Amino acid sequence: MESIIGPVLGSVGEQVDCHRNFPNDVDDLRKRVADLKRRKNDKEAELLTMDCSKKRVKEEVEGWLEDARRVIEIEMPDIEEEVQNVSYLSRGSLGRCVRQKIQEVREIYDQGSFPEGLVIERPPPIGITLLVENMVGEVYVKEQIWGYLGDNEVGIIGVCGIGGVGKTTIMKHIHNELVNEPIRFTKIIWITVSQSLSVVKLQDDIARKMNESLPKDGDEWERASRLMDIMKTKKYVLILDDVWNKFTLQKVGIPEPTTENGCKIVITSRSIDVCNYLRCQIVKVPPLPQQESLNLFLDTVGRDILQIPNLEEILRLMVAECAGLPLAIVVIAGSMRGIIDIREWRSALCQLCNCVVDTEKDSEDEIFKRLKFSYDRLPNSSIQESFLYCSLYPEDWEIRRKDLIENWICEGIVERLGSRREMHDRGHDILNRLENNCLLEKVYRHDEVECVKMHDVVRDMALRIKSTGLGRFLVKARMRLTKIPDEDEWSEDLDKVSLMFNDISYIPKNMSSKCLMLSTLFLKGNQGLRQISECFFANMPLLKFLDLSNTSIEALPNSICSLKNLTALILRGCGGLERMPSLSKLKALKKLDLDEAGLHVAPHGIGMLENLEYLDLSCPNLQVLPKGNISKLFRLKYLCKDQIFSTEIRGEEVARLKMLECFEGRFDWLEDFSRFVGKLNHFGRRPNNYLLQVGGLGAYKKGYFWKFNNIDVLKRVTLYECQIGEEDELVLPDDLRDLRIEGCNTVADISIFLKNLTQLQTYDLKYCQGMKCLVSTSSSSSSSFTVMNNLEYLFLQHLKSLRDVVKVEKTTASLAPTISPHIFSNLKQLWVCNCSKLKKIFPCELLQGQGLQNLELIKVTNCWGMKEIIGWEEEEGNQTTTPILITLPKLRGLELDFLPELMRICPKRVKMVCESLNNIQISSCMNVKRIPFCLGRENGQPSLHAVKYIFIQNTKQWWESVEWENPDDKNALLPFLRYMK
Repeated sequence: MESIIGPVLGSVGEQVDCHRNFPNDVDDLRKRVADLKRRKNDKEAELLTMDCSKKRVKEEVEGWLEDARRVIEIEMPDIEEEVQNVSYLSRGSLGRCVRQKIQEVREIYDQGSFPEGLVIERPPPIGITLLVENMVGEVYVKEQIWGYLGDNEVGIIGVCGIGGVGKTTIMKHIHNELVNEPIRFTKIIWITVSQSLSVVKLQDDIARKMNESLPKDGDEWERASRLMDIMKTKKYVLILDDVWNKFTLQKVGIPEPTTENGCKIVITSRSIDVCNYLRCQIVKVPPLPQQESLNLFLDTVGRDILQIPNLEEILRLMVAECAGLPLAIVVIAGSMRGIIDIREWRSALCQLCNCVVDTEKDSEDEIFKRLKFSYDRLPNSSIQESFLYCSLYPEDWEIRRKDLIENWICEGIVERLGSRREMHDRGHDILNRLENNCLLEKVYRHDEVECVKMHDVVRDMALRIKSTGLGRFLVKARMRLTKIPDEDEWSEDLDKVSLMFNDISYIPKNMSSKCLMLSTLFLKGNQGLRQISECFFANMPLLKFLDLSNTSIEALPNSICSLKNLTALILRGCGGLERMPSLSKLKALKKLDLDEAGLHVAPHGIGMLENLEYLDLSCPNLQVLPKGNISKLFRLKYLCKDQIFSTEIRGEEVARLKMLECFEGRFDWLEDFSRFVGKLNHFGRRPNNYLLQVGGLGAYKKGYFWKFNNIDVLKRVTLYECQIGEEDELVLPDDLRDLRIEGCNTVADISIFLKNLTQLQTYDLKYCQGMKCLVSTSSSSSSSFTVMNNLEYLFLQHLKSLRDVVKVEKTTASLAPTISPHIFSNLKQLWVCNCSKLKKIFPCELLQGQGLQNLELIKVTNCWGMKEIIGWEEEEGNQTTTPILITLPKLRGLELDFLPELMRICPKRVKMVCESLNNIQISSCMNVKRIPFCLGRENGQPSLHAVKYIFIQNTKQWWESVEWENPDDKNALLPFLRYMK
């Protein structure tokens, strides 16, 4: 009996205690949940500051955050509702639940300390996916290679075939498939070796791909030993592309693949002897069969040519002449693109047949003569010369389009036109033609800079063309040369010499090669080059283009003064350069580039270069620029001087340059800058492109102020840490398109300076702590409406006092707010970041007119006080519930990140139709309960053509609970939903 009564009395006692202490327990629970919420917010804030590209959130942290969110956002609101509605007699039962929840919250809170951190390192990728063209045919070859990769008895595979047959393309496809199949191997390495095999370079390239480095001062064998130790830690596939010369694995430091280590090596080579030397299992890549060759030809030239009557037989014969070589097929088809006259097709077939007659099968001539056919069909000698010029760069080099065109202009390859922009446009036209003819390949560097690249076989063809006769090329670029070629190689018939990116350290005394026809000399990138013979240039009377950039030369030899025909002298990045002879005799000089040169004083005679069109004086140590020199350069079209133009005289000098098209410069004082702009306005002209900064060097150091990356119109002014007040006179160019203001803390309202900037497209505000409002509807600042009407990009970052983007004032005649119907009508992108006092972005009235009709992206992050994206100002006494329909026809992206107080995107009675929406990203916005967007409709169903993805960092429970304007849209979007970690 006692065993029964005891628990019953205990249970009753606990019930009574829970009833009596119910209010205190509820308060205790609320306090603990509030503490938990603060800890959760701190953890989320900490995660936002971390580099998620290299680290990932621990699973235990993700689980803890989910538990915390469940308690805070789901269970606690339910408990609060029960507390409000509980009867007096039921308080004991609910009190017991409250105590249990207190214990659970205490445990969750204690688990959230994570003394060892919130994240762990991501495993490094096993390889990088390569850009690759589509592969036509060669399925059997690919299967063979895959078979050997899976065969434990085969360690080294040699993929052989004539140049242009498709070896590299096949292996790129296999490489990418290996990268996406990380179970079999732990590292996939791709190295392009090329003709100039250097053991040291190959060692460095492999080590870098393994995220390691080798000692620079060690000999080859020491480095090989270290590399072998590194590689033994991985089960790798090493792909060595385009191997020309024999070598031993041991000398490089590559472990021999064995059954035990499971590693594989694949080489591609034109030479079967190289493959046999390395004891490879050989896979020969045969030419494409006729039908696959025809398909590749049609894919390149365009299948619409099949509509040309009677072309089919000519087409079949032309494809047959390509001998099944994919590179030849693509290049020849590219040269025929757009031709619709069958007579021209017949003529081209005849030329192709004549150029390949008596060609030995499987020889280098077989591909060379077919490629030369496409070269011969280029429309004029200027485009041919432009193409050949690209072979001066190293094999597989990504050549910046802008730099290449600049060189063509200096060399006279691009004809002289009225302006630099016209000449650059002509250069791009030439490059586009070469790309369309498949003689050059369009590529993008990692920094998205446009480049072109020459296939190594196409480059071989170009160099072969220029290897004989007058106007020969001598090209030894990136071949690890440690000394300059001997004098007997510097013959009188040389036109262009390229020794760029080698390890040449000096040009011997008394070396003076007799190169009477030499017009171009590249020595750039020889970083150890310090000394040039005093008489080196003495016998180069026709030299026009000299590039010594990124070398360590300390002084230029006096013989440079004899170069009467020199039009371009490039000394960019020569940080050790301290002395130059007088340039006064270089009357033909059109381009002088001293960017990052070490000079303290401007070169003597610079004011006498009456034909100079391009001058970059961005020398970090330059202290003296003689007064009056700049104004003498009346033909100057491009001027860059990113140091201080601090006096009225200097500004006036620049303002007087009538032909100036591009100007980059920095002013120390706001007054000097305003005076300079005033001079431009006075003379009634200004550069087509300009990059101007006022203030300290901080923006340069931050990379906030760049040099011209292209010749497209760029008109930017940056104000950095300037004291701007209403009493200060700030004069801005009337044609300004890009205004950036950073660290100007005295700025409260800059609209009074913007009234004439009708062409302003980009407005970027950062760290302006006095800025409270961007634009107001008050009459005092209505002049800024016109500016905002034309604005396309608006960036608001780290404005801690900003309270309104658009402040809606009520007129005295009416309590209704007034706002321009066209404000922000051209805005495309809006970024708002770290504006802690901002509670809303736009008033709803703005969207009812024509405002924001061109908006494509809204991005709002880290705004702690943000309550809503679109707010509504109700008239006093008028609480209407009439639905409001807002259409944003071009909105493609919405990104909301870490807005802990955000309650809604817009008022409940507002419905937003966004038919172009394709990207939604929402993270750490747990209080948002409704998404007001409506997708377009097709036959009554949601249209999903535009949708790409929806990324949610909030919980799955949040997504399931959030309300959509149309539930059908929410269900239709489920396949696109991704949860971010």
